[in-house]
Parts: sequence; C-alpha cells; structure tokens
Amino acid sequence: MAGNDLGSLLGGLLGGGSGQGGGSGGAGNILGALLGALGGGQGGRSGQGGGSALEGLIDVLTRSGLVDQAQSWIGTGANQPVSGAQIAEALPDGTLRQVAQEAGVSTEQAADEIARSLPTAVDKLTPSGQVPEGRSIEDLVREQRL
Repeated sequence: MAGNDLGSLLGGLLGGGSGQGGGSGGAGNILGALLGALGGGQGGRSGQGGGSALEGLIDVLTRSGLVDQAQSWIGTGANQPVSGAQIAEALPDGTLRQVAQEAGVSTEQAADEIARSLPTAVDKLTPSGQVPEGRSIEDLVREQRL
C-alpha cells in the first residue's frame, strides 16, 4: 500500500525504520496515513491543482489558527510545539479517525503522535524555509535522505 511506503519514508526521515513498536517508524506510519488522507492517497500529491499534501496540510493548519506554529516549522528558526488537542481540532472531520484506523491506534494517540512528529517532519521537508510547490512527499523525503 502506498501509505505504508510513505510511512516508511517518513520514518526514515524522522530517524528510524518502518518497524512497529512505537518510535519514529510508528510516527512515520501515522504521518504517512495523514498525508495520504489529505492527498487523496496519491503519493502525497493532491488531486486539486497539482499541489502536494504538504501544502494542503499547511493550509489546513493555517486556516485552523496554527499559522505561527506551521510557519515556525517551515522557517529556519526554532520549531514551536503543537498539542494533540490542537491537531485534532485542526484536521477535517473524519481525517483523524481515518488516520488512527489505518495506523491501528486511538484517535488520541494519533493526534498526540502527529503533534510530536509533525514539526520535525515539516522542518526537514522544507530545508530552504519554503514549502516546495507541486512536489510529492516521496520526492521531498528522498531528497532529504543522505
């Protein structure tokens, strides 16, 4: 499944493999499921206007009042934290439930893991301080892996 592949890539980006048992592999799987849900399952690429799931995620967070946090992750300064409750409130209806179901965790666990790992993932996917437009998450992750 493409979500598992994306989860493996994101797990590697976050400093671990795709294995189960928590750690960054679990975070990668949850982020992979989230970006897959937001990107319509098209490899982190949204079907709307060619934008990426990363662009869509940043847009969702910005419209939900988390603009300062999201911009801190993209920028080159320190990453501001976000809580699981803020993530749960920011995501579209049903998205968190779908992500949790795909990852095999509760919605609260999924939101907390997203809150923990998303700042680092976005920071690493935007090393120049900008969201690369129209690029798939897979391409961005592969470019960042050394």
